[in-house]
Amino acid sequence: MIEITNVSLSYGTRTVLHDISLTLSERRIAIIGANGSGKSSFARLLNGLVLPSTGDVQVAGLNTRNHGKDVRQKVGFVFQNPDNQIVFPVVEEDLAFGMKNLGFSKDKIAAKTTEILTRYDMQDLREHPAHLLSGGQKQLLAISGVLVMDPAIVVLDEPTTLLDLRNKRRIAAALDALDQTIILATHDLDLISDYDRVLVFEEGRVVIDDIPATAIPAYERLMA
Repeated sequence: MIEITNVSLSYGTRTVLHDISLTLSERRIAIIGANGSGKSSFARLLNGLVLPSTGDVQVAGLNTRNHGKDVRQKVGFVFQNPDNQIVFPVVEEDLAFGMKNLGFSKDKIAAKTTEILTRYDMQDLREHPAHLLSGGQKQLLAISGVLVMDPAIVVLDEPTTLLDLRNKRRIAAALDALDQTIILATHDLDLISDYDRVLVFEEGRVVIDDIPATAIPAYERLMA
């Protein structure tokens, strides 16, 4: 469970989030809003990538201000552009990076690498140059690099924005199959029709907090 208490966020003199208090406990939560509404900044607060200017974010009782490393083990983050997340030139090396930092044994790293590549039908790409992957494969690698570290929660910031329809569907299927709690910031409203909860951001505030059947039409009216 993630507790957000009286959180505001400013960059210099510009305030991008205003006094937000929420409890996030549902298994599938979507974050939607226009560009510049604050949804991406909010997503980055959830695992301590960004710290609030005021207020607190707590994950399972751990405050992101002073337990950032522990929080990031519980909450994985997938960026919109996988090139910002892939750091090693070969697929298996990139997958091993986070696991090595967590002290996983060589055998465990090898086993988990095989498991995740098999899950996404990418086992033949184990020694493939990461920069030569397709857009969809790169995003799956970025997601895989988070999943191999066994987080309880995965936050994704617009993971399908740069993809064609086929790869959007592939990523959507991958997310649907995850056992972890998913918090998804997205513009793709069709991805979230069966989610448990939708948060709509507008000018740095949560203006709608409801189930998809109510929140999505209200958001579409807001954008009209």
